Amino acid sequence: MLEPSRDEILAARRIATEYTKTTEDAEGPRDSASSVAKPSSPPTWASALRRIYDRPQPAVPWRHGGNLPWDDPIFSERMLKEHLDQSHGAASRRLPEIRGQVQVMWDWLALTADARLLDVTCGPGLYAAEFARRGVTVTGVDFGPASLRYARELCRELPCEFILSDVRAMDFAGRDFNAAIYLYGQFTVLKPAESLDVLKRIRTALRPGGKLLLEILDDAKFDKKDNTWWYTDTGGLWGDFPYLHLGERAWDPAQRAAIERFHILNLETGEMQVYGLSDQAYTAAQVTEMLQEAGFGQVEVHPAWDGLALKDAPEWMVYVAVADGR
Repeated sequence: MLEPSRDEILAARRIATEYTKTTEDAEGPRDSASSVAKPSSPPTWASALRRIYDRPQPAVPWRHGGNLPWDDPIFSERMLKEHLDQSHGAASRRLPEIRGQVQVMWDWLALTADARLLDVTCGPGLYAAEFARRGVTVTGVDFGPASLRYARELCRELPCEFILSDVRAMDFAGRDFNAAIYLYGQFTVLKPAESLDVLKRIRTALRPGGKLLLEILDDAKFDKKDNTWWYTDTGGLWGDFPYLHLGERAWDPAQRAAIERFHILNLETGEMQVYGLSDQAYTAAQVTEMLQEAGFGQVEVHPAWDGLALKDAPEWMVYVAVADGR
């Protein structure tokens, strides 16, 4: 399978792009999903296609698709498989890259073996485990039940706790963490007002002088073009059945945000699921202003992880912000 594109921030988009490229670039015939599809009634197909025809156009970010169903147990299980798949870095980076990042973050965050770290959108605990093996006490928060189950098992002998929560509702005020991490562009899938509130929640969780490391797609690398794609497949993130994936991306220049809609048509039943995902672009100046409004003072910017050996490093801006005194 070909490597995923890094045009998008969120895991689902990276996974969708990877599958699309594999289908488009194949030189020979692939196993056809239609060859195993069972017939469904014409009204079912017609209803699905009519929904596509009648979809709102142009799509508006967060109005016609906000986020993926991370908390759905079945979707969460499928996403966990993508997190753990070491053949690609679509949902989580490969372990050698994670370990390289942890070493850099250790220095940038001035961590010590007795430090306490908040891992925001911790996923299956891959970063938490690496920090905890160095003696750091880690609290992870995530919305995906399957990922948290895996994280608890992975870190059962390590100084870690994992909280199932939407980050918009997390409350760790007064916990006096030494540092927090918020990685792989998860920050940008929320509305700007929600993202600012999350930054404020992180600030209240840190001790004065504590540091937040925030990783966001470089505005210059953000895909600001409209696009459509399609592919067929069986299994993976979108379902354990043969399906047709119809995807579209629209850029809203007024909001400086993109919205993507994924229409997943079950080729056995004719039923269709529609997923939406919105994504906000930020300049370095905008992120710095938000951090300062949230209660952070000094902000350091590290373009491309300062040359760290990550396959996708040039796509990213890393911000290290110091919490002001309360």
